[in-house]
Amino acid sequence: MKMSMLDRTLLLATGLLAAYQIVVGINDLSTAPIIAYTIAFGVLLVAGLLLIILGFDVLDAPVVVIVSTVIPLALSLGLVWEHLSAFRTPYLIFAILGFLAVVLTRTIPMQNKLPTVAIAVVHGIAGLTIFLLPIVIAVQGAARPAFALVGLGGALIGLGGLLLSFLKAGRPILSRETIFRVLPGLLLLMTICFVAGFKYG
Repeated sequence: MKMSMLDRTLLLATGLLAAYQIVVGINDLSTAPIIAYTIAFGVLLVAGLLLIILGFDVLDAPVVVIVSTVIPLALSLGLVWEHLSAFRTPYLIFAILGFLAVVLTRTIPMQNKLPTVAIAVVHGIAGLTIFLLPIVIAVQGAARPAFALVGLGGALIGLGGLLLSFLKAGRPILSRETIFRVLPGLLLLMTICFVAGFKYG
């Protein structure tokens, strides 16, 4: 599917917002969240640039499933490290093991459902963490209400990640053309929610 000028514009805006978040949006945090958020938004920036340069064909690369897992894992780890200190180590272990599980099930040929299960579990837990934790924190008054926008971004990133992952797994939720049509806008809206939530939350 050919990428339109509108698609490239949306992806460029996504990349610029991700770059802004790396440079400006995470300066006042401790080391671990800064590293986690930098990885997440750095991968998002590179992914957007690759899409602009190479078009949607880059999504056919096997590494896409792995890359689409890095962003939610890193973001959720940063949030847990910031706001749930009692769960820092367990979640760090989950993030490492979850990432390794996705890498192994994508690099070793398997005829069973294990690759799909690994993706669903990792994306499900990371996505729910990004979605629920900021909303709960905002409702409890531990952050300003706008922080709930991070949760909305989490819902969008979970949706995007699952769409791409199941497409690569050969079990697409939507048609390939539909996924490619909505992906640039979805990425931009997701990034807007993250940047606004972190800035004003």
